[in-house]
Amino acid sequence: MLPMFLASVDGTIVATALPAIAGDLGQVERVSWIVVSYLIAATIAAPVYGRLGDALGRRRVMFLALALFITASGLCSIAPSILLLTAARVLQGFGGGGLMTLSQALVGEVVPPRERGRYQGYTATVFVAASSFGPVAGGWLTQSMGWQSVFWMSIPLGLIAVLLTFRLKPRPPTLGAFRFDTPGLILFVMTIVPLLLALEEFRKFDPSVLPYALGMLIFSGSCCTVLLRHQVRAPVPLLPINLLRQEAIWRTNLLACCAGATIVSLITFLPIYLEVVRATSPSDTGLRMLPLTAFIAVGAMGTGQVITRTGHSAIVPSLGQPVLAMLLFAFAFLAPSLNLDQLSGLFFCTALMCGTAMPVVQTTVQMLAGPRQLGAASASVQFSRTIGAGLGTALVGAVLFGALAATDPQTAHLFSLMVEEGPKALAGLSADRVSDVKLEVAHAFRAAFIAIAIFPILGAFMAWTMPVRRIESRPDPVE
Repeated sequence: MLPMFLASVDGTIVATALPAIAGDLGQVERVSWIVVSYLIAATIAAPVYGRLGDALGRRRVMFLALALFITASGLCSIAPSILLLTAARVLQGFGGGGLMTLSQALVGEVVPPRERGRYQGYTATVFVAASSFGPVAGGWLTQSMGWQSVFWMSIPLGLIAVLLTFRLKPRPPTLGAFRFDTPGLILFVMTIVPLLLALEEFRKFDPSVLPYALGMLIFSGSCCTVLLRHQVRAPVPLLPINLLRQEAIWRTNLLACCAGATIVSLITFLPIYLEVVRATSPSDTGLRMLPLTAFIAVGAMGTGQVITRTGHSAIVPSLGQPVLAMLLFAFAFLAPSLNLDQLSGLFFCTALMCGTAMPVVQTTVQMLAGPRQLGAASASVQFSRTIGAGLGTALVGAVLFGALAATDPQTAHLFSLMVEEGPKALAGLSADRVSDVKLEVAHAFRAAFIAIAIFPILGAFMAWTMPVRRIESRPDPVE
């Protein structure tokens, strides 16, 4: 759980320090590279660590991932420029991608299938703790000790994780059968890098970058086609094609994709809604978001308990995801008539339903993969969730700004200023114009939340049609 926490908290804790980093190192236009470079590297690293962990043993590969992450954290803290900091973040991402994948696979290695649901509920608590702890800790550390302290914090936690990893039982490697798919890795990089860069451009909501972003998407899609053809022919493919061909596996991964899109879109756009439409302060926004971030873990732990005690798995998201969609539709249409306390109650119910998917995804994929491919299976889930989160936020952002631009292009421009500058962006406008702007923004958010509701609808369909609906109580066969 500690390596998983390190990988999860990185995005939120570093994001809080970005303004201070830009102020100290300059090159404000490149500060987003600090986040994007880590995301790209971690996404690329996930299937590599899955493959290495299955072949060489997850304990020894975890030491490698921790060593990279700790070393890169130290390099980040002493980086004198944005370019060198970005390079250190790439190295940190190569370590962080392994922390998440290997931690999930290690749970599958030491815990029987039926019990994994309960442990996946525990790991959900790690994600929520990271989401809640990161912004608060990042702001406090940056203000008290400078932005460098955000990276120094990872070093002692990483060293403790190294000591705890020594307690794991060594597993014999399968070196004799190990061959690495280097061409597959190159094609995978050529697919992922332009895809994530395109999604990052879409998030800027700048029409001038659309041709560039679309070009990267086309290039990424072409490389993906070549990659899939190569993986089918490769003797030892980088991606678990034999697993992904199974109906239960690909449906489960699509459920993970929808869950990632739903959760990350909500965490991204709800604070903007509260601050722009409801005029809440940043501190009040954080408090109002607590029911959402905290009770996702409660929903996940409840789902894990159901799996452990009954063995039933797919039934939970089959019921939870449609309820989640209905709650999001209710939010889209009823939010203007609800006060902030009532909205917090709606966040609470939404969070519980958000937690019904991921424990089912991990336990199902790991059970079907078996001991020999636990790493590859865990990496596929991590990859699906990451891509879902990126695609989801990009699509919802496109709907939000598209609705604003269709209503009034000037309002779309004012909304961008409101996000960056707060209420002072409307200073100088007449009272009637301010009222019209807020009403138009509220209507655009209605379209955005309807778009988010589509993700759990798709997730519910995946859960309803999932062939595997129970988790076996017997342990995995020992190699």
